[in-house]
Amino acid sequence: MALRENEPVVVRILRLREVVAQVLREQHRHQVGEALTSGEAERAVFVCGSGVGASVAACKLPGIRAAVCHDVYSAHQGVEHDDMNVLCLGSDIVGPQLATDLVRTFLLARFNGGERYVRRLEKIATMERGLTNA
Repeated sequence: MALRENEPVVVRILRLREVVAQVLREQHRHQVGEALTSGEAERAVFVCGSGVGASVAACKLPGIRAAVCHDVYSAHQGVEHDDMNVLCLGSDIVGPQLATDLVRTFLLARFNGGERYVRRLEKIATMERGLTNA
């Protein structure tokens, strides 16, 4: 189900270290990864202090294209050009209003589908298969 432009997005940024530690546990990472790769979920948002640890952990999962985005341009461009499916935010860096804007932008963005972007994703998928079969 896609978010519509005028729907409210509620984002609560708290001191999330304990919650994030649970989300980033292997079991939960794999559950999110499986939901994304199976099509059960289209997108996910991971949060940690800087967003970097969440991004590193998410990118270890096959089929996950995660990035730290602390500006609105990157939040939509990452989806449009790279089909980013996990937005990573830093709770020590991003305040509630910016987090709301970032999540809304990320959820409303759509993959461009241009030939160069599709080729890029095919190369990434080939790299993932090579690493998985190593």
